[in-house]
Amino acid sequence: EGKITAHIEESGESSYSVNIMVSGHAIKGDEPVAFGGGNLGPAPYDLLLAALGECTAMTVRWYAKQQNWPLTKVEVNISHQKIDKIDSFEKHVIIHGELLSEEQRKKLVDVAAKCPVQRTLQSDVVIHTLT
Repeated sequence: EGKITAHIEESGESSYSVNIMVSGHAIKGDEPVAFGGGNLGPAPYDLLLAALGECTAMTVRWYAKQQNWPLTKVEVNISHQKIDKIDSFEKHVIIHGELLSEEQRKKLVDVAAKCPVQRTLQSDVVIHTLT
């Protein structure tokens, strides 16, 4: 797999606001007002949830296309909270497609748990901080 890079720098628009450049896309990040930010963009955990949900939907779509199954749409509702100091995510995967069998629906939900971002979050990760 290729290396992906991102550049993040403070924007000065609020106490915590940042400009994010990743793969040619500009995103603004910030903390909510309640946490001292200006709410000018998604907070870090907002982006983490979005990444997990995006990857889930794309993985389900990819698998359905590979199988040539009549999936009309996939939706993902996702939440995160800390429970007893443990990060807990809840993903609700909604599969649309009148012509899908129950077996196909079950397989698509199984596939949703295997998206690459979820696998990364559930694996041993190494982060090297450089100066």
